[in-house]
Amino acid sequence: MERGAGRGTRISDEAFAEAGASLSDDPAALLASADLVVKVAPPSATLESGEVEAAVLREGGAVVAMMAPHRNLETVRRLARGKVTTFALELMPRIARAQSMDVLSSQSNIAGYRAVLVAANELPRYFPMLMTAAGTVRPAKVLVVGAGVAGLQAVATARRLGAVVTVSDIRPEVAEQAASLGAEFVDMPQGESGDASQATDDVLAQQREILAGAVAAADVVITAALVPGQAAPRLVTAPMVEGMAGGSVVVDLAGEEGGNCELSSPGEAVDHGDVRVVAPMDLIARQAVDASALFARNVAEFVALLDVDDADRLRVDPDEEILAQCMLTADGAVAHAPTAAALEEGDR
Repeated sequence: MERGAGRGTRISDEAFAEAGASLSDDPAALLASADLVVKVAPPSATLESGEVEAAVLREGGAVVAMMAPHRNLETVRRLARGKVTTFALELMPRIARAQSMDVLSSQSNIAGYRAVLVAANELPRYFPMLMTAAGTVRPAKVLVVGAGVAGLQAVATARRLGAVVTVSDIRPEVAEQAASLGAEFVDMPQGESGDASQATDDVLAQQREILAGAVAAADVVITAALVPGQAAPRLVTAPMVEGMAGGSVVVDLAGEEGGNCELSSPGEAVDHGDVRVVAPMDLIARQAVDASALFARNVAEFVALLDVDDADRLRVDPDEEILAQCMLTADGAVAHAPTAAALEEGDR
């Protein structure tokens, strides 16, 4: 592994060496010689030599990483042309056998937890109710938009800090999960079909009106609505934020995908009137020790599915569902149909 890779997590090179890793000062040489490269982010960074990581990977090698293919189409194209087999961990199938390899869940848990800490730090008031000689301080009201893994962890953390929590999600089936964590659920109209993607304009307008009311009543809004492989849906508009009380805080967990809040600036904290809108890009990295340990366990389980042939070359079992679902490039082509279609669309 690259020397100094653990510096940001306060894990020394010596600790990696004791665990059995060989260390190198030349990342390009590491990439060029490896049969299998494991990364957190896609191999798209520029090396000191001026080359892009994806360009120095050896033909016939493999990469396992969080690829975000919809945002890294040229990297995917380069990997396919270089005949590198690529596995995108975010394409993990939602089956019981793959749960131990689910990096999205393990990392989203951290993001949801850290989002509440950011909100508590930015909010100029207490989260819990306090009864003091000087009077009673009411608890903060927190609205979580999106009840996925990150959203539910945000609910649990905000509740542990003593806040009154409300959850908004277009999926009525998550109401029970929200209630089990002590949160109130905002019921949204579904339309006749019950399919959110088929909602009429009238139903969508009703949903926006209900959400606007919930946003206005909150001291903190945490947005955590993401659609895999797509830009984040814009849910919280500027007028909604303008309806919040002064000193309120919005924490947007979807900043990297464009943001759930219209006012979000990825990686920055901006003030819109008296409301602060924060779209942090490094929440998981702020808890790097846990994030690294969980990511490593997920990847170790995934890599165990790979095999080697008689010539000690990596062999991929075409009948292994998890490998097939996660395969992004193979044999000089893009194996993931939506990414292949996006590349073709971009070439027109």
